[in-house]
Amino acid sequence: MGDPKPVLRATLGQVALLAGVSLKTASRALNGERYVASATSERVKAAAKQLGFRPDAVARDFRVGARTPLVGLLMGDLANPFYARLARGAERRLYPAGLRLVSASTEESPARERELVDEMLERRIRAILVVTSTDRHPHVESEQRLGTPIVFVDRAPSDVVADTVLLDNAGGMAAAVEHLVSFGHERIGILSCGRRLSTSRERLEAFEVAMDRAGLDGMRYARDGCDDTLSAARATTELLREPIPPTALIATNNRLTIGALRALHAQGRQVAFVGFDDFDLSDVLGTSVIAHDPEAMGEAAAGFVIDRLSGADSPARRLVLPTTLVVRESSSVRHAAVNGSPRQGRNREESGRG
Repeated sequence: MGDPKPVLRATLGQVALLAGVSLKTASRALNGERYVASATSERVKAAAKQLGFRPDAVARDFRVGARTPLVGLLMGDLANPFYARLARGAERRLYPAGLRLVSASTEESPARERELVDEMLERRIRAILVVTSTDRHPHVESEQRLGTPIVFVDRAPSDVVADTVLLDNAGGMAAAVEHLVSFGHERIGILSCGRRLSTSRERLEAFEVAMDRAGLDGMRYARDGCDDTLSAARATTELLREPIPPTALIATNNRLTIGALRALHAQGRQVAFVGFDDFDLSDVLGTSVIAHDPEAMGEAAAGFVIDRLSGADSPARRLVLPTTLVVRESSSVRHAAVNGSPRQGRNREESGRG
């Protein structure tokens, strides 16, 4: 059997022919314009329904010189639950304002990010929310001058001035280190993506500062080449095989947390652990996390867009949202316990870090 022939969508010309009217009359009837008799309008609408005709809203907007009601969201990985919640928060704020969210994944590629920004702007998108994967944004700066609102989310740009919504990365990391040190840990490791992305860079630098404040070596057990769950698992296994291994670990995002937990489970090792970003079942697994609200971040970024589209011309705004250290069983392991003492009971204390 051959491949099935594609079903072609009905055209406006076919609607006009079936209704027995001119192309212009059919267009006016479907657009609800005046000077079309009600009987003619009903006949055209009936023909459109029969044929399954849908107006081309994008083409119509181009004809009248308008932009679409679409707001773009560019993010690193559509499969990451963090981005799903971020999108949900943005959509919750945009929808009542008559705006619609469309999302695309950059796969953390600067080249792909530039390409997607260009494609969205070619389609006259109203505004763009960007979780950027690069430090250079000439493609954004030129469009800003033309009046398109660009809001950076989670990661701050270093070369353009724009509305930005961020997390208190430094405060969250400092709280985690202080917590582990209070349980007697001195050999604390960290799993990081490195310094290319601003979030990872800020968290790693905050870790170094907090360790230095405690009089500890922050780089001895640092592994900054972790890009996914597999590399995080490998790095964790390598750290555990050190002659003098760390007694505590911190992962700088949810993907690295999953990889580290898998390695810890496979090795059967009792190491104090804190992950940055909450994740599903973290409470069931008893995993301590530096938590925050991605939906609130999305809502705040969408609010900036709505303000700009409404005519706000204030200087660029920078909003830093708080993080909260949620302490559970995984980090409530005292240093003595690592060397064989009984494990401490679960602690559900929560301490905020603004």
